[in-house]
Amino acid sequence: MTIKYQDLSIPKRILLGPGPSNISPRISNAMSQNMVGHLDPVFLAIMEEVQEMLRSVFMTENRFTIPISGTGSAGMESALVNTIEKGDPVLVCVNGVFGTRMCDIVERCGGVLKRIDAEWGRPIDAELVRQTLEDFPARIVAVVHAETSTGVLQPLEELSRIVHEHGSLLIVDAVTSLGGTEVKIDDWGIDVCYSGTQKCLSCPPGLAPITFSAGAIEKLRNRKEAVQSWYLDMTMLEKYWGPERVYHHTAPISMIYALRESLRLVLEEGLQKRWKRHRKYHNDLVSGLEKLGLSMLVEEKYRTPMLNSVIIPETADDASVRQQLLNEYNIEIGSGLGPLKGKIWRIGLMGHSCTKENVDLILFALNKLL
Repeated sequence: MTIKYQDLSIPKRILLGPGPSNISPRISNAMSQNMVGHLDPVFLAIMEEVQEMLRSVFMTENRFTIPISGTGSAGMESALVNTIEKGDPVLVCVNGVFGTRMCDIVERCGGVLKRIDAEWGRPIDAELVRQTLEDFPARIVAVVHAETSTGVLQPLEELSRIVHEHGSLLIVDAVTSLGGTEVKIDDWGIDVCYSGTQKCLSCPPGLAPITFSAGAIEKLRNRKEAVQSWYLDMTMLEKYWGPERVYHHTAPISMIYALRESLRLVLEEGLQKRWKRHRKYHNDLVSGLEKLGLSMLVEEKYRTPMLNSVIIPETADDASVRQQLLNEYNIEIGSGLGPLKGKIWRIGLMGHSCTKENVDLILFALNKLL
């Protein structure tokens, strides 16, 4: 019998888009380790190590800090479905695609939604949050730290202080920022924060690190109704990741291996050095782009170091340039989303992909193509 499906042969891409990023050979090796059961003592020990390292990367003492079996979007949904009950007033800060997704989930949970909108490419005004909370006493305020659709890095310290002055819980999306810039859960008073593995942690997509403060856990325990999602119910996941080890689902074992190695790489480099590396190569990239006559979408002080939004010149065709980058240089970059579709390119410098060689290569390629 002839089998028409051949062995996989995947081209080696240089991933400079909004995610995923390239991974270290050490992570590929970790994923190929022997399979064990999800309640095997060896695997349970690995789970403990992953939780410990995640606390270090999140810069938190939160006991309940785990990787959810699902992508960053599962992290978003988990953060919201566990903290929102029907009728809860929820304030969502929207300045891009992912704030909009939060709004959708809030309404599906039965929350009473109020949104603050900023122009895409601009941060949320903390003073506007204060004014809104005076009239709309939200139990939860949700915001994106690094908005992947625009490249805006939202200042969080003042916003967090305002949120807690009004007795609200703060939920933060750090899918793009964790591991690439400062994310200080305890210092900044963030109640729930979630991320994804495929960006600055440079691990394959498939897990969503998340951390809950004591205040968020208290709200969870005092719910009047069950959490809307069975799979993402933290009251059950807590028992699997906690000392009871109560079976909940079969964890993606090889992905946990990969995350463990990814976190080891982050901590070996050191958080401060890692943040500095992302900032340095971001600055080098922006400088090079400006020498090519290109402009950035976001004001300098609000730019994310790991996701660079470049305004497409009128003389260039968006799709054609991206296709040529892929075909001729094996480089992937991202297109714009929503109102920015066809207006910007999104160039990622994330984790393992954030190198001088990649900065030099994308600048060389764009110079040739433009």
